[in-house]
Amino acid sequence: MSSTSIMIRDVPKEDRPRERLVKHGAHHLSNQELLAILLGSGSKKESVTSLAQRILIHFEGIMLLKDATIEELTAIKGIGSAKAVLLLSAIEFGRRLQQMKPVERYVIRSPEDGADFVMEEMRDLKQEHFVCLFLNTKNQVLHRQTVFIGSLNASIVHPREVFKEAVKRSAASIICAHNHPSGDPSPSQEDIQVTRRLNECGKMIGIELLDHLVIGDRKFISLKEKGYL
Repeated sequence: MSSTSIMIRDVPKEDRPRERLVKHGAHHLSNQELLAILLGSGSKKESVTSLAQRILIHFEGIMLLKDATIEELTAIKGIGSAKAVLLLSAIEFGRRLQQMKPVERYVIRSPEDGADFVMEEMRDLKQEHFVCLFLNTKNQVLHRQTVFIGSLNASIVHPREVFKEAVKRSAASIICAHNHPSGDPSPSQEDIQVTRRLNECGKMIGIELLDHLVIGDRKFISLKEKGYL
């Protein structure tokens, strides 16, 4: 049996492209393997990896493939319109990702920066909202999320919800903020209790709680500056 006639079912499972991607990651796969995954299947007489190899030979690699037309693709034996459309969609998706410009992220260097980021949105809320800002190592805001709505309570604002999102976002640190609908940002005992609990959990898992801001009407209090962190 020649190498070009080996079917994917004859290849050991751990050496098949899909399984290799799951086990080792996409960056470990060859162009041929990635193309085979996109194609999905070959034919009764030809494996999908062989078809992928023929396509790469036809286009002399991937540089010319990125400019292929649907007519050029469907002219290749084994490539119907469905496979051609899938390939062109994948190529265009990759092109758009490549052209994306880095997002300008808001940088928090002080409690004032953190308060400015959330003040206009939070100062007029009629209920308490507990918000987390997830930061990278440069103190840039990666993500903002409202974790809880309602009166602050240490048993309700669970660290698990806060740090689960922090881990998901690969955050280096977090800043928490919540509003007092009364407009007075003076911290309550519950505010202090929640802060200390989150701070302890952050230390255990290596994601620092930088501050907890209490937002009032155009004014705020930093629990870090008050010495609770």
